[in-house]
Amino acid sequence: MIWLGIDTANTPLSVAIVKDGTILAEVNSSMAVNHSLRAMRVIEEIFETVQLKPKEIDAIAVSEGPGSYTGVRIGVTIAKTLAWTLNKPLVGVSSLKTLAANANYFNGLICPVVDARRNNVYAGVYENVGGALVAIHEDQHLGIEALLDALSEFDRPILFIGKDVAMYEELITDRLKENSVIAPFPLNLPRASALIYIAEQSGHEENTHTFTPEYRRIAEAEANWLKQQSKEKGSE
Repeated sequence: MIWLGIDTANTPLSVAIVKDGTILAEVNSSMAVNHSLRAMRVIEEIFETVQLKPKEIDAIAVSEGPGSYTGVRIGVTIAKTLAWTLNKPLVGVSSLKTLAANANYFNGLICPVVDARRNNVYAGVYENVGGALVAIHEDQHLGIEALLDALSEFDRPILFIGKDVAMYEELITDRLKENSVIAPFPLNLPRASALIYIAEQSGHEENTHTFTPEYRRIAEAEANWLKQQSKEKGSE
């Protein structure tokens, strides 16, 4: 079975083609380049590299978020378009679970972290159970302090993974002491091959037409609009 995997949920970009459990090619980048300009070009290049045509793939896996609104939308839109035009199955996978998969066999809890600005993060807590990642705490958008408060209840080693962990490393190690483990930098970028691996394990197929990203929070523009509506109702 041949899979195409696409992850544009955050700054890193990852695209992979996997055939029967073997990575044929994978492109990973952490450059802050607009995915709308780069993603399709990388997908075209990777098909050329492995000498396959898009119609030859059997399924598509895509990072569904949480993450950058624009980044998530770009990846999901590309994946849905390809799935619809090629008539291929589509599987959505958490961007945080994909990141956690880099440390799948860590003997403890795994906490993938993506910065969400203003001391907020996207984070989840995962554990390897029987070779598969299981969510101990579902992906969410919350303050870094609230995350560390929740994690302090666990008296276990916790691996923090993701390139944005560096922004909060001092705070993490100060709060969780010896239970805090910082992933080495080679593990900090999401990999589309891991995304495909999780998609294969899930056995779940999306409805291509109704599939939507998992933002885990409302957009800032929507939040401001709701705040304004609340003020206006309060003044009536």
